[in-house]
Amino acid sequence: MSRSYYRTRIKFCGMTRAGDVRLAGELGVDAVGFIFARESKRRVAPAEARAMRQAIAPMVDVVALFRDNTREEVREVLRTVRPTLLQFHGDEDEGFCRSFNMPYLKAIAMGGREEATARTLQLRYPSAAGFLFDSHAPGGGGGTGVAFDWTRIPTGLHRPFLLAGGLTPENVYDAALATLPWGVDVSSGIESEPGIKDGYLMRTFVEEVRRADCAVLD
Repeated sequence: MSRSYYRTRIKFCGMTRAGDVRLAGELGVDAVGFIFARESKRRVAPAEARAMRQAIAPMVDVVALFRDNTREEVREVLRTVRPTLLQFHGDEDEGFCRSFNMPYLKAIAMGGREEATARTLQLRYPSAAGFLFDSHAPGGGGGTGVAFDWTRIPTGLHRPFLLAGGLTPENVYDAALATLPWGVDVSSGIESEPGIKDGYLMRTFVEEVRRADCAVLD
Protein backbone atom coordinates (compact mmCIF):
# COMPACT_ATOMS: atom_id res chain seq x y z
CA MET A 1 0.00 0.00 0.00
CA SER A 2 1.39 3.38 -0.97
CA ARG A 3 1.12 6.16 1.58
CA SER A 4 1.73 8.86 -1.01
CA TYR A 5 -1.63 10.43 -0.27
CA TYR A 6 -1.41 10.06 3.51
CA ARG A 7 -0.18 12.96 5.63
CA THR A 8 0.77 12.50 9.25
CA ARG A 9 0.00 15.61 11.27
CA ILE A 10 2.85 17.11 13.27
CA LYS A 11 2.65 18.96 16.58
CA PHE A 12 5.61 20.69 18.21
CA CYS A 13 4.94 21.06 21.93
CA GLY A 14 6.52 22.98 24.79
CA MET A 15 7.19 26.15 22.82
CA THR A 16 8.81 28.97 24.78
CA ARG A 17 10.30 31.27 22.10
CA ALA A 18 8.61 33.20 19.31
CA GLY A 19 11.40 32.34 16.89
CA ASP A 20 10.77 28.62 17.36
CA VAL A 21 7.06 29.17 16.82
CA ARG A 22 7.76 31.05 13.60
CA LEU A 23 10.11 28.35 12.30
CA ALA A 24 7.55 25.64 13.09
CA GLY A 25 5.08 27.39 10.80
CA GLU A 26 7.67 27.76 8.05
CA LEU A 27 8.39 24.03 8.25
CA GLY A 28 4.72 23.21 7.74
CA VAL A 29 3.93 21.97 11.24
CA ASP A 30 0.19 21.56 11.87
CA ALA A 31 0.09 22.64 15.52
CA VAL A 32 2.20 24.19 18.25
CA GLY A 33 1.63 23.57 21.93
CA PHE A 34 1.98 25.81 24.96
CA ILE A 35 2.26 24.09 28.33
CA PHE A 36 0.45 25.46 31.37
CA ALA A 37 0.96 22.47 33.68
CA ARG A 38 2.38 23.74 36.94
CA GLU A 39 5.22 21.21 37.29
CA SER A 40 6.51 21.40 33.71
CA LYS A 41 9.97 22.75 32.90
CA ARG A 42 8.40 24.19 29.74
CA ARG A 43 5.55 25.99 31.47
CA VAL A 44 4.73 29.46 30.19
CA ALA A 45 2.43 32.12 31.58
CA PRO A 46 -0.72 32.98 29.62
CA ALA A 47 0.67 36.43 28.77
CA GLU A 48 3.86 34.85 27.37
CA ALA A 49 1.85 32.46 25.22
CA ARG A 50 -0.31 35.33 23.98
CA ALA A 51 2.80 37.20 22.85
CA MET A 52 4.17 34.13 21.06
CA ARG A 53 0.82 33.58 19.39
CA GLN A 54 1.57 36.55 17.17
CA ALA A 55 4.30 34.48 15.50
CA ILE A 56 1.97 31.62 14.54
CA ALA A 57 1.40 31.14 10.83
CA PRO A 58 -2.13 30.98 9.38
CA MET A 59 -3.83 27.57 9.55
CA VAL A 60 -1.61 26.34 12.40
CA ASP A 61 -3.51 25.14 15.47
CA VAL A 62 -2.72 26.56 18.90
CA VAL A 63 -2.87 23.83 21.54
CA ALA A 64 -3.06 24.58 25.27
CA LEU A 65 -1.79 21.76 27.46
CA PHE A 66 -2.97 21.28 31.03
CA ARG A 67 -2.41 18.74 33.79
CA ASP A 68 -4.83 18.96 36.69
CA ASN A 69 -5.10 22.73 36.42
CA THR A 70 -8.05 24.42 38.06
CA ARG A 71 -11.08 25.43 36.07
CA GLU A 72 -10.21 29.09 36.49
CA GLU A 73 -6.65 28.54 35.26
CA VAL A 74 -8.01 26.93 32.10
CA ARG A 75 -10.47 29.77 31.60
CA GLU A 76 -7.73 32.36 32.00
CA VAL A 77 -5.77 30.67 29.21
CA LEU A 78 -8.88 30.61 27.02
CA ARG A 79 -9.41 34.34 27.55
CA THR A 80 -5.79 35.32 27.13
CA VAL A 81 -4.35 32.94 24.55
CA ARG A 82 -7.43 31.91 22.51
CA PRO A 83 -6.24 28.36 21.74
CA THR A 84 -7.98 26.31 19.08
CA LEU A 85 -7.53 22.96 20.84
CA LEU A 86 -7.13 21.82 24.45
CA GLN A 87 -5.01 18.91 25.67
CA PHE A 88 -5.46 17.33 29.11
CA HIS A 89 -2.70 15.22 30.65
CA GLY A 90 -3.97 14.69 34.19
CA ASP A 91 -6.85 13.03 35.97
CA GLU A 92 -9.45 15.29 34.35
CA ASP A 93 -12.74 13.51 33.77
CA GLU A 94 -15.08 13.81 30.80
CA GLY A 95 -17.27 16.42 32.49
CA PHE A 96 -14.31 18.71 33.19
CA CYS A 97 -12.77 18.32 29.72
CA ARG A 98 -15.97 19.06 27.83
CA SER A 99 -17.10 21.91 30.10
CA PHE A 100 -15.08 24.49 28.14
CA ASN A 101 -17.04 23.84 24.93
CA MET A 102 -13.87 23.36 22.90
CA PRO A 103 -12.39 20.36 21.09
CA TYR A 104 -9.91 18.51 23.26
CA LEU A 105 -7.38 15.69 23.19
CA LYS A 106 -7.06 13.38 26.17
CA ALA A 107 -3.56 12.13 26.89
CA ILE A 108 -3.31 8.48 27.91
CA ALA A 109 -0.38 7.46 30.10
CA MET A 110 1.23 4.34 28.67
CA GLY A 111 3.99 4.03 31.26
CA GLY A 112 1.94 2.02 33.74
CA ARG A 113 0.80 -1.58 33.87
CA GLU A 114 -2.85 -0.96 33.07
CA GLU A 115 -3.72 -1.78 29.48
CA ALA A 116 -5.94 0.81 27.80
CA THR A 117 -8.61 -0.50 25.46
CA ALA A 118 -10.39 1.38 22.71
CA ARG A 119 -13.79 0.64 24.24
CA THR A 120 -12.77 1.85 27.70
CA LEU A 121 -11.25 5.07 26.41
CA GLN A 122 -14.16 5.94 24.16
CA LEU A 123 -16.68 5.25 26.92
CA ARG A 124 -14.69 7.27 29.43
CA TYR A 125 -14.17 10.26 27.11
CA PRO A 126 -17.00 10.15 24.56
CA SER A 127 -16.61 13.79 23.54
CA ALA A 128 -12.83 13.71 23.01
CA ALA A 129 -11.73 14.82 19.56
CA GLY A 130 -8.90 12.32 19.81
CA PHE A 131 -6.38 10.65 22.10
CA LEU A 132 -2.67 11.15 22.63
CA PHE A 133 -0.62 8.16 23.76
CA ASP A 134 2.40 9.23 25.79
CA SER A 135 5.08 7.31 27.65
CA HIS A 136 4.71 8.86 31.10
CA ALA A 137 3.33 6.85 34.01
CA PRO A 138 -0.14 7.64 35.41
CA GLY A 139 0.13 10.75 37.55
CA GLY A 140 3.33 11.85 35.83
CA GLY A 141 3.99 14.46 33.21
CA GLY A 142 5.01 14.19 29.57
CA GLY A 143 8.21 15.40 27.96
CA THR A 144 10.24 12.54 29.44
CA GLY A 145 12.11 11.77 26.22
CA VAL A 146 11.42 8.05 26.71
CA ALA A 147 9.45 5.92 24.28
CA PHE A 148 6.95 3.20 25.21
CA ASP A 149 6.14 -0.11 23.55
CA TRP A 150 4.15 1.01 20.50
CA THR A 151 2.43 -2.38 20.21
CA ARG A 152 0.44 -1.45 23.33
CA ILE A 153 -1.57 1.18 21.47
CA PRO A 154 -5.16 -0.14 21.49
CA THR A 155 -6.71 -1.21 18.23
CA GLY A 156 -10.25 -0.39 17.16
CA LEU A 157 -10.18 3.31 18.02
CA HIS A 158 -12.83 5.32 16.22
CA ARG A 159 -11.07 8.60 16.98
CA PRO A 160 -7.81 10.01 15.66
CA PHE A 161 -4.78 9.43 17.84
CA LEU A 162 -1.40 11.08 18.22
CA LEU A 163 1.79 9.29 19.17
CA ALA A 164 4.10 10.96 21.70
CA GLY A 165 6.87 10.02 24.06
CA GLY A 166 10.52 9.72 23.13
CA LEU A 167 10.08 10.66 19.49
CA THR A 168 13.18 12.02 17.75
CA PRO A 169 14.34 12.63 14.19
CA GLU A 170 16.10 9.25 14.46
CA ASN A 171 13.04 7.14 15.32
CA VAL A 172 9.96 9.00 14.07
CA TYR A 173 10.16 7.36 10.62
CA ASP A 174 9.91 3.89 12.18
CA ALA A 175 7.30 5.07 14.67
CA ALA A 176 5.04 6.45 11.96
CA LEU A 177 5.24 3.27 9.88
CA ALA A 178 4.74 1.02 12.91
CA THR A 179 1.67 2.77 14.31
CA LEU A 180 0.15 4.77 11.42
CA PRO A 181 -0.93 7.59 13.74
CA TRP A 182 -3.11 10.51 12.80
CA GLY A 183 -0.34 12.69 14.15
CA VAL A 184 2.94 12.77 16.07
CA ASP A 185 3.75 15.04 18.99
CA VAL A 186 7.31 15.96 19.91
CA SER A 187 8.92 18.17 22.54
CA SER A 188 12.25 17.05 24.02
CA GLY A 189 13.25 15.24 20.82
CA ILE A 190 13.79 18.55 19.01
CA GLU A 191 15.44 20.45 21.87
CA SER A 192 18.93 21.43 22.91
CA GLU A 193 17.58 21.94 26.45
CA PRO A 194 14.06 22.00 27.95
CA GLY A 195 11.96 24.55 26.07
CA ILE A 196 14.77 25.55 23.69
CA LYS A 197 14.12 24.08 20.26
CA ASP A 198 16.92 23.24 17.84
CA GLY A 199 16.25 24.41 14.29
CA TYR A 200 18.16 21.55 12.66
CA LEU A 201 16.32 18.93 14.73
CA MET A 202 12.97 20.58 13.98
CA ARG A 203 13.62 20.49 10.25
CA THR A 204 14.96 16.94 10.27
CA PHE A 205 11.99 15.70 12.30
CA VAL A 206 9.55 17.09 9.72
CA GLU A 207 11.57 15.61 6.86
CA GLU A 208 11.51 12.16 8.47
CA VAL A 209 7.75 12.27 9.00
CA ARG A 210 7.23 13.24 5.37
CA ARG A 211 9.57 10.44 4.29
CA ALA A 212 7.38 7.98 6.18
CA ASP A 213 4.28 9.40 4.52
CA CYS A 214 5.74 8.54 1.11
CA ALA A 215 6.88 5.05 2.06
CA VAL A 216 5.44 2.00 0.34
CA LEU A 217 4.16 -0.68 2.72
CA ASP A 218 4.02 -4.36 1.80
